[in-house]
Amino acid sequence: MTSKNNVLLYVSDAAASAAFYATLLGMEPVEASPSFAMFILPSGLGLGLWGRSGVTPAPVAAGGGCEIGFKVDAPAAVDETHAEWLARGAAIALPPIDLEFGRSFVALDPDGHRLRVYALSQEM
Repeated sequence: MTSKNNVLLYVSDAAASAAFYATLLGMEPVEASPSFAMFILPSGLGLGLWGRSGVTPAPVAAGGGCEIGFKVDAPAAVDETHAEWLARGAAIALPPIDLEFGRSFVALDPDGHRLRVYALSQEM
């Protein structure tokens, strides 16, 4: 079993998506080419952006069919991150709201991938 893990998103334009995530996350990719970029998130998880035209086998699903979750420590951090991401140009699919599991909002990347920022409620 490996100790390094990553999530790959298939994107229309890897360079444009890399620029979007660099702005959104406030960090540069650790690897970048015209068809691929890799970010290492503070948790250690790798977030890869792969140009869908070069993926074998070809992807069949479009963005938005699942979510990447970004857990923060407190409900106030959800609101702060929402304000930061909005100012950095993220499209917001769901503004900050209290749900049964805690406070959350959902942003979308250029390909429609859902990015949920959340803080769990104290009861959980």
